[in-house]
Amino acid sequence: MEGRSASHTVGQDLRRLRRLRGLKQGHVAELLGVTQATVSRWERGLAWPDETHAAPIAALLSPGRAGQDAALKRLVQRSRDPVHLICDRSHRLLAASAAREAEWTVSASTVLGQPLLSYATPQILDAEAGLAGAGWYDRPDGVLDLETETNHRPDLLIRRSRMRWERILLEDGTAGRLVTTLRWGGPAPETTKN
Repeated sequence: MEGRSASHTVGQDLRRLRRLRGLKQGHVAELLGVTQATVSRWERGLAWPDETHAAPIAALLSPGRAGQDAALKRLVQRSRDPVHLICDRSHRLLAASAAREAEWTVSASTVLGQPLLSYATPQILDAEAGLAGAGWYDRPDGVLDLETETNHRPDLLIRRSRMRWERILLEDGTAGRLVTTLRWGGPAPETTKN
């Protein structure tokens, strides 16, 4: 039974990464030398890959993009635009540009790794609530532009603005979300940096 549990996890991982990378079951089946129905059974936990498929599945599940997350974070941090990168599911802050950090009264390093959803405006929460229904999590990438009002939070200010969310595949197969302010809709409230 222990093997079945591990195989079921492999099937779930295979489905998640296949969807994140935008691969069809038929293509994965071709890469692994099996039928599409076999891949479907693995993903649903109804069948388990045998030993001959262990290495090819491991290779398919390996990110193969070592170092790209670090490069992406450096690009975000060095950007002149107000931009930050979060985990697409947990909303944990992964990186922020100096322009974004300048809007806040706290250093980005103090909130690095912390979920930022509690700072969201009603407009951001509404957009977030509609993502699953729009198939956002089923695609490896996606772009959404939205308008938001201010959150009136001096610590992590969100100004009245138009912003863009861009979904980006990360090394570990999870997705990140690049959040960029495209334009501000008015003056920001007075804040002081601590």
